[in-house]
Amino acid sequence: MRFVFKTSYDQDIRMFPHAGALFWYGVLIVALIAAPLLLDRYLLTQASFVAIFTIAGVGLMLLSGYTGQVSLGHAAFLAAGSYTETILMDAGLPFLISLPCSGLLAGVLGIAIGLPALRLAGIYLAIATLAFAFIVEEVLARWESLTGGTSGLMVPELTIAGVSFYDETYFYYLCVGVAVLVMLAAINLLRSSTGRAWIAIRDSEIAAQSMGVNLAWYKTMAFAISAAFTGLAGALYAHQLTYISPESYNILLSVELLLLVVVGGLGSLHGAVFGAIFVIVLPELIAMLQGALPEKMAQQTGIKMGIFGLVIVLFMLYEPLGIYGRWYKIKHYFAMFPVYRKATFKRQKSYVKSDRLR
Repeated sequence: MRFVFKTSYDQDIRMFPHAGALFWYGVLIVALIAAPLLLDRYLLTQASFVAIFTIAGVGLMLLSGYTGQVSLGHAAFLAAGSYTETILMDAGLPFLISLPCSGLLAGVLGIAIGLPALRLAGIYLAIATLAFAFIVEEVLARWESLTGGTSGLMVPELTIAGVSFYDETYFYYLCVGVAVLVMLAAINLLRSSTGRAWIAIRDSEIAAQSMGVNLAWYKTMAFAISAAFTGLAGALYAHQLTYISPESYNILLSVELLLLVVVGGLGSLHGAVFGAIFVIVLPELIAMLQGALPEKMAQQTGIKMGIFGLVIVLFMLYEPLGIYGRWYKIKHYFAMFPVYRKATFKRQKSYVKSDRLR
């Protein structure tokens, strides 16, 4: 049993709360390094997808989980990163330059959508971001001279210092490395005054403003950083697909990203990892379910979208804290046994009702 009593601000912002956490993170790093030795090519490819979706999930988590801004348009930022990466590499730029440029352009788009959306909240903000995603998809389909239109683009082979990353093992290490760097950047952001301001805005905008938090500045920053992280994921996503087209970045992808943060656990970076694993595994489970259904029912369109929606609704009703919330409850139960109170998390179903500025 371990109790961590925080008696100073330094303890509160410490990256690792105790030595045990540092040990288990070390074990995780060793497991990630050893994964290519244990997994076959298919599972290694799926692991790369998990790392890519973790990066995108961290971006959306900063916006929705920590700042309280709902977004249904993150597929647009993923598309921006993918197309920027492909076009710049076609122009001859090396990957080490095209990758940050992909994140930078996606961040600029985040500012472009963040500024008009400052006066929106809740369902209105979700609709605005959804409309933005449709606009980006239409632009990609119509701007044939740059994006190839509906025919799409072939993604150039990824090489760094003459080493080809077409091999699954090399590409897996690249995705995991970028995911770790993004995770560390997000952790440090949340430990800073910026992260505290985001959380204050999420809990109560009026209270945050009364404490001197500049709502417009921090909301726009959240959109920009979230979009930039998602753009980095989009660049890696393009190399994983090897071929991109506007149809690859439709509303279903935005729903998958929303499912990722909701099921993983809103307000937790660990939840982004759990959610990414769930989003990658769920289509496999749906395929197995379709194989067990009658032929006419299995061939119906929209089954995948319907199951995604059902999963989101069930988690919001019965486990609002997501997979990470369930894991935290289990861990808390054993830590507090035998004095654990069953009603400890009884209030979790009551969401914090932010006092939105009208």
